[in-house]
Amino acid sequence: MKITINSYNAVAAWKWDLPEGSDDTCGICRVEFEGTCSKCKFPGEDCPILIGECSHCFHTHCISGWLQSESSQGRCPMCRQTFREKVAEVKSSKSNRPRTPAARQPQQRQGSASSSGSG
Repeated sequence: MKITINSYNAVAAWKWDLPEGSDDTCGICRVEFEGTCSKCKFPGEDCPILIGECSHCFHTHCISGWLQSESSQGRCPMCRQTFREKVAEVKSSKSNRPRTPAARQPQQRQGSASSSGSG
């Protein structure tokens, strides 16, 4: 049997450099970090990961939405400790450039409004 390949599409692969022992899925949406949260179309820099001092990891959009809800009371959805962002560098293996800590507020998407002032 002879097979001829007429065309093919290349696919790039990468993964987040997460802290040792951390889960590889978002604790809120339960999607793997190599995927995207429900608000993003593509994985990577547009769907960054935020790590709490408690070492739980979340998509930035997921944890921002959680923390803005009244029921969260500013606590981690996994361990219920007061959620504070861990000041650490998260790198994508696609790039050796260190990521700065994720923004405290999610980027506004079309159709959403913000009540916070500009800084």
